[in-house]
Amino acid sequence: MSNGTATKAEVALKFACSAVVDVVAQGWQLAVAKKRVALCSPKREGASPDEVKQRIREGHLLERDAQLREPSVREFIKGMEQRRLGPKGWVSIFSLMRDGRELRRKLQEASTEQRHEQRLELLRDAVVPYLQVVESEAVCEFTGLRLTDIWRYFRHTWVSTYKSLPGRSMMILVRDAAAPCHPVIGIAALGSSMAQQTQRDRWIGWDSDKFLEQLTAKPTARMCRWVHESVERLIGSIHVADLLVDGIIERRELKSPTDRVISRLLRDAERAASFHRLDPDAAKHKSNTNTQAEVDWEKQARTPLFRSKRAKTLALLLGIRAGLKAAGYNSNSSASLKAALANPQGHNAVRQLVRLVKAEHVGVDMMDIIICGAVAPYNVLLGGKLVCLLLTSPEVVAFYRVRYGEQASIIASSMKGAPVVRPPNLVLLATTSLYGVGSSQYNRLRLPLEEVGGKAGHRLEYVELGASKGYGSYHFSQASVDYLETLLGRAGDGRKVNSIFGEGVNPLMRKLRDGLAEVGLPSDELLKHGNARVVYGVQLAENFREVLLGLDAKPRYLLPLRGAGDSTQRLAEFWRKRWLAGRITRPGILEEVFKHTPSYPITHGARVTLPESDEAELFD
Repeated sequence: MSNGTATKAEVALKFACSAVVDVVAQGWQLAVAKKRVALCSPKREGASPDEVKQRIREGHLLERDAQLREPSVREFIKGMEQRRLGPKGWVSIFSLMRDGRELRRKLQEASTEQRHEQRLELLRDAVVPYLQVVESEAVCEFTGLRLTDIWRYFRHTWVSTYKSLPGRSMMILVRDAAAPCHPVIGIAALGSSMAQQTQRDRWIGWDSDKFLEQLTAKPTARMCRWVHESVERLIGSIHVADLLVDGIIERRELKSPTDRVISRLLRDAERAASFHRLDPDAAKHKSNTNTQAEVDWEKQARTPLFRSKRAKTLALLLGIRAGLKAAGYNSNSSASLKAALANPQGHNAVRQLVRLVKAEHVGVDMMDIIICGAVAPYNVLLGGKLVCLLLTSPEVVAFYRVRYGEQASIIASSMKGAPVVRPPNLVLLATTSLYGVGSSQYNRLRLPLEEVGGKAGHRLEYVELGASKGYGSYHFSQASVDYLETLLGRAGDGRKVNSIFGEGVNPLMRKLRDGLAEVGLPSDELLKHGNARVVYGVQLAENFREVLLGLDAKPRYLLPLRGAGDSTQRLAEFWRKRWLAGRITRPGILEEVFKHTPSYPITHGARVTLPESDEAELFD
């Protein structure tokens, strides 16, 4: 270390040690010999689901508690709990927690009512849910607290660490109009969908093998047009003026591509990528993603990052066009499509085309449920299922359309050199369980649509699609990520990953792979945390597959968008009948609700429990 600055070797050692500590905290075994250190992944054979769940929970809590020890986070929590003068008197975050004693009185009355309709009427008075989308500057009308701060406070009660959401995101509060200040029932957040998820993609029809199998069995005229129109549209979506001027491509080669032009484009893509790695200008790229109204999209397209992406993507598209042509494909003949699919070149071309069409829709027409759940005392009453149901409301679709209906797509606009606004047709939600076993929130969550004003013969359902492969980065601490950033910043030939929107999916995973390789640790093994989560999907439109494949432009929603608020209330009513009415008769439930009091001395499960402050550092 010189001048107080750690050398690259010292930072590498700190990162390696921190990464090892992280995986040991997840149950890995550490064996130290004279000349080597061995890491053994935890044995899962013979472990009960509860044991696996507890191990994963403990791993999450380690990082979450570390975050809650940060001075800025502790200050935020204490500030939210501090009483202040609001629009309607003295308030704090405790004003938004339902008093369990008052709620139990209402539920007790309903539980003793033997007549079904009268019981439901009492429950309608006890819990009155509604949705509130979280806007950045909006405040709660009852407390004056910012909605973003309210959402963040309750998010800190989750087992997992609170993190900001990259890409498109939408935070939602579920509130209760049945009590003063409309306390929070639960929170939810939708985020940009994962680019790759095997079980989900197979269910949608994005899986290349399954898609080709179905297409080969039935190569209709409609699918023939889809192939032709998709290739034309995708090529037309790329800014090529500078590539023509620089002699990388000639206009006639767009229609009749050759191997030579594809090679030129790939060389140009690598050259531009090298320039980007040496001078990424991250601040400029990030400012463009935040101020889209002022972006010069053509200038953005000509940056080394997007020059590289444009050249590489155009090379791929021209390869698809050349492959289809070589296989005898004719855009007006379904028979020619069938013949092309029997040819290896045509088969491979369509496979690549499916992936590109998927990329058009994965970030626009579907979202992942990132956060979803109820806070106390509603969690005792299966309020998590209520939050899940309300996420399928047409109100959520409407919120999404308003937020992103006029927003230019950053990647698409940067590729075209002009603003590209894609209609935000939210037709599918996807999510995973936190643990490797099925989620009690999502399991058996289904209802006939006619009961909530939807299409007869259909049902709304969280469909279990299978299990993920158990790869990810959640088990690496923020300390390790900080060391990683410093380590990669010392790279002499420029960084491959700079967390710039447009560089590629999941930048943290790619950084971890680079960093672990840099210090000689096996990335594939260490990134496999082994928590194979259950994957769920819930369709919002009857033709969600056709929309996500680019076959249909207009969704046929299962619940009508007109009168969206009415649908929300019908979904809440279904929850009361299906779950709440029976739940309140179970022994011990109302007693558990009673325990949660937001008045002093506060004993409420929705309060953030701060761990003891620990100033000890791993490295001095």
